[in-house]
Amino acid sequence: MPSKIIENNQVSIIGKINTPLTFSHQVFEEGFYRMEVSVKRLSDSEDKIPVMVSERLVDVMLDYQGKYIEIHGQFRSYNLQDAKKSHLVLTVFARELKFVEEDKAIPTNQIALDGYICKPPIYRKTPLGREIADLIIAVNRPCGKSDYIPCICWGKNACYASASSVGEHIMIWGRIQSREYTKKIGENETEKRTSYEVSVSKLVHPEFRSNF
Repeated sequence: MPSKIIENNQVSIIGKINTPLTFSHQVFEEGFYRMEVSVKRLSDSEDKIPVMVSERLVDVMLDYQGKYIEIHGQFRSYNLQDAKKSHLVLTVFARELKFVEEDKAIPTNQIALDGYICKPPIYRKTPLGREIADLIIAVNRPCGKSDYIPCICWGKNACYASASSVGEHIMIWGRIQSREYTKKIGENETEKRTSYEVSVSKLVHPEFRSNF
């Protein structure tokens, strides 16, 4: 991965741009814009990944829908406050990007995190007996802030993760996963929403050199 990327939070994706750029916010006269990038899985379904990009990296007056793009950056979180409560919002923060031809756009969705467990793992089994564990990992930024990244583990990884304790150092590799669900927002009203998490393929406690 490019050397500019901060080592404890690395994301690489190659996929198709689904949406136009939409203005998000401005910091020190630098504008940031949102878009969605879809990356096909091996199963031929796809993950729809939110991306934040600076106006310094792209011409925000152009429409890039349908184009293929390679992005390197970080998976970041922030709290969005509404009238009732705050929501954890996750997005890929693009540090480097380039457009690629469709025939050279090999679907890529990779993430590596080096952080600390900040909530007790939640372990459960599906009706068919498959083991699952949910984790939230705090990954520090150089500026003193932290990103809080939800992760889901399966099988042996879930069993291993469930024995972890709050505050433990952990390294994780996997992919960014999107999941659609239906949220009840009123007596007779529902809304389709999308959640994001890291689907873990490997995890390690560096101090113990244990992994699956």
